[in-house]
Amino acid sequence: MASSSKIAVRELSLFPLPEVVLFPGRPLPLHIFEFRYRIMMNTILESDRRFGVLLWDPVQNQPATVGCCAEVIQYQRLPDDRMNILTLGQQRFRVLEYVREKPYKVGLVEWIEDHPPQRDLKPLAQEVEQLLHDVVRLSAKLTEQNIELPKDIPDLPTELSYWVASNLYGVAAEQQNLLEMQDTAARLEREAEILTSTRNHLAARTVLKDTFN
Repeated sequence: MASSSKIAVRELSLFPLPEVVLFPGRPLPLHIFEFRYRIMMNTILESDRRFGVLLWDPVQNQPATVGCCAEVIQYQRLPDDRMNILTLGQQRFRVLEYVREKPYKVGLVEWIEDHPPQRDLKPLAQEVEQLLHDVVRLSAKLTEQNIELPKDIPDLPTELSYWVASNLYGVAAEQQNLLEMQDTAARLEREAEILTSTRNHLAARTVLKDTFN
């Protein structure tokens, strides 16, 4: 991490987004068009290129308290000062308080990390990876499409847990829960439950398809 990430508490510009949960090590492309966020991007591009992504809760009408720092790694300026940017997830953080609300939110945040594991997590990580392969294989069979997992899936347990969480679709609240966990084993175990349920559902549908074909 860059030196700015090693500071225990710092101010961070914040970008609440509906249905978006960013995880460490994962890319996030964004189109910046709102005036306040154009101001924010111009400001951070002159500093360390980092800002915080928070899931916006439309029910509570407020952002989550735990998010992930994003670093701008590429950007393209468009007409009217709009931008296309590509960011990469860095460290997770917890918002301690808001120091400014206008023109965009700025919070005082503390970095958070997973607790050191109490056991060897490789077997659990291997189980999750096998479940991923099962889900992809069954999905390919069911849809009669050629679906393959990327070659660069992380093999380290914590990084794998972030990768799996970031690739769950349409379940932002579940992703947020996984983001907030500070126990890699608990995150992998929850992902194993989700993938097992998905695999069983796909297997049942595949049996039905084979039966009626």
